[in-house]
Amino acid sequence: MKMTNKEYGDYVAAKSPPSRVGANLVRAFLVGGAICCVGQVIRTGYAGAGLSKELAAAATSVTLVFLGALLTGLKVYDRIAKFAGAGTLVPITGFANSVVAPALEFKTEGYVTGTAAKMFIIAGPVLVFGVSASVLYGIIYCLSTR
Repeated sequence: MKMTNKEYGDYVAAKSPPSRVGANLVRAFLVGGAICCVGQVIRTGYAGAGLSKELAAAATSVTLVFLGALLTGLKVYDRIAKFAGAGTLVPITGFANSVVAPALEFKTEGYVTGTAAKMFIIAGPVLVFGVSASVLYGIIYCLSTR
């Protein structure tokens, strides 16, 4: 069966289910916002416990990474991500999930060749580009303030 690109495109469009972009956007917004609200509650709790603003922010980040890793290990974060889509990627908990999920997936291959080697398979490029952008920004900032 020979088809042109246009005929194939029409065929795929006819067979594809309609996109639910609006519902996906609302779920992503609500779940991502809920994660951020939880982070704010945690930060407020740390500040109320007497931590300085900077220490409360750092402790909140550590707590959110821990919670993201824990929920990934318990297979709860994956269910939340299926429902919310990109709403779970943006907060810091999404980073924890991107490190822990491959590590769990490859743990049967052993600690070194499985867990340790595959842990940063998804998060590695994000770290490389994030660190590189930070260094570049720091150089530009340093040069522009002299």
